[in-house]
Amino acid sequence: MFVVGLTGGIGSGKTAATDYLADRGITVVDADLASRVVVEPGQPALDAIVDRFGRPVLQDDGTLNRRALREIVFSDEAARRDLEAITHPAIGDELRRQIAGSQAPYTVLVSPLLLEGSQKDMTHRILVIDAPPEVQVARTIARDQVPEQQVAAIMRVQMAREQRRAQAHDVVENHGPLHLLHDQLEQLHQKYLKLAEHHAG
Repeated sequence: MFVVGLTGGIGSGKTAATDYLADRGITVVDADLASRVVVEPGQPALDAIVDRFGRPVLQDDGTLNRRALREIVFSDEAARRDLEAITHPAIGDELRRQIAGSQAPYTVLVSPLLLEGSQKDMTHRILVIDAPPEVQVARTIARDQVPEQQVAAIMRVQMAREQRRAQAHDVVENHGPLHLLHDQLEQLHQKYLKLAEHHAG
């Protein structure tokens, strides 16, 4: 299976891009969704999280209390590493399972942290959706109703824009109207269909 890794900073337009490709019949495997699946009740990763961090990280209904866990790991580097050691392998397994089940001509793996860890090893090509910082900030504030400082803090911990672009095989500029995004994606879609065919052959 030919896999295109898609990433970009917050507010860059990753969802708009994957929505377009999904409408073209392409399977989209979402690392954010996989990260939720692996910590559902009954999953080994959730049991391991409770063993490490205790019952306070559970809600009354047995689901993960994300806020409580976030507060623990946000201020404790060792705790964050422990959490990643539990969740990252489980997320990787879930992503591989979903990719293996794809019947599409090619598959898109979308992840905000694609380039930071080992997820890029599952891909054959990297597509970065890029937008200027001021556009990222404006879009995120409008979408999430959060203060500008919060968006700036998230952007600071994400990979630098130049670094991300440097690792990309393809870059889509997304700072204009939606049809310009779609035009660029359609050209890449046709290119990926050919690459996938070549890969399969």
